[in-house]
Amino acid sequence: MALVCCFCASAAIGSWAVEPSVMIIHRLILQYLAHRDDPAFYEFQAEDAVGWLERWGVVPGPGVRALDLGCGHGTFGAVLSKRGCEVTYSDESNNLMPKLAGARFLKFNIDTDDLAGLGSYDLVICSNVYEHLAKPGPFLENVARILNPDGRLYLSWTNWLSAWGGHEFSPFHYLGPRRGHRVYDKLVKRPRKHTPYVNLFPTYVGETMKKVRTIPELRLLRAAPRYYPELAVLLRLPVLREFLAWNCALLIGRVDATRSGQ
Repeated sequence: MALVCCFCASAAIGSWAVEPSVMIIHRLILQYLAHRDDPAFYEFQAEDAVGWLERWGVVPGPGVRALDLGCGHGTFGAVLSKRGCEVTYSDESNNLMPKLAGARFLKFNIDTDDLAGLGSYDLVICSNVYEHLAKPGPFLENVARILNPDGRLYLSWTNWLSAWGGHEFSPFHYLGPRRGHRVYDKLVKRPRKHTPYVNLFPTYVGETMKKVRTIPELRLLRAAPRYYPELAVLLRLPVLREFLAWNCALLIGRVDATRSGQ
């Protein structure tokens, strides 16, 4: 099934085309302050991300096999399912929301299991999972194995030096991954879910984009701050992008071996 329309089939990150004005960061903050991170908060993010994919030529719909990798409650996959995609959900444990009971689910640990065991897909979503991987490098090196020819990977994560890099113990993460959470514990004294190098790992925008570009089977097509993609130019600024992106979104394509040799 063709996933990508001709608008984006040959697009490359070097073009740095101007994004439509779709900033949502202010709306997310208002939503969070009013309702915290309720289901609507995450559904809003997923709808916006799928809209970004559609604006760059990815066409989720009937006949498209999609994988929501590290799916959590399955919010992202549910948005794709509403568009007609055939969605598989995967995570370390099945915590899908009740309305997804009976959906195809594969129990999987990205750090330890063989990606090839997941099958192959036209679209793979890995949203807000990357910073929780102990071994993000091997994941990128092998992800082409689960992409069909012309398949796409949507990779989005909270980069370490962004304002929310430490998640609930932000901004104390700026004191460093060995110290920040401990200072938070002493001063704030609220429970936290994340501990650096246990279930939260420092990741960087420039380092990740460079890694993608070194993998022959992958091509970096688009990169933007997820919540204000019209400011994609920020990702051209070394060092500054690490602080200003907040959450980085990459659209990555699989390179067909026969085409890459032409």
